[in-house]
Amino acid sequence: MPKGIPRDKSVKHIILHRLKIAGGHLDKVVEMVEKGEYCIDVIHQSLAVQAALREADKVILKNHLKTCVVSAIKRGKEREVIAEVMKVMDKNGH
Repeated sequence: MPKGIPRDKSVKHIILHRLKIAGGHLDKVVEMVEKGEYCIDVIHQSLAVQAALREADKVILKNHLKTCVVSAIKRGKEREVIAEVMKVMDKNGH
């Protein structure tokens, strides 16, 4: 199967942007814990990290389905590529 992050620069830009947002939120969580801020506020910020990562995952998965999966199916690798996606979904609790 083809490997790698999208060759489409606009998709790559979107993914990197979302990951940088998650990184910023994570930096804030670390700072909040170091300062001993209120637990619920830390949890809210942590949830923002997780949401930003989920959004990045959605963009990556959508791109994967539109490119790698379509290509694999055209090459007769339907079972393999579906199994690969399902394995990722199982790890994600879906």
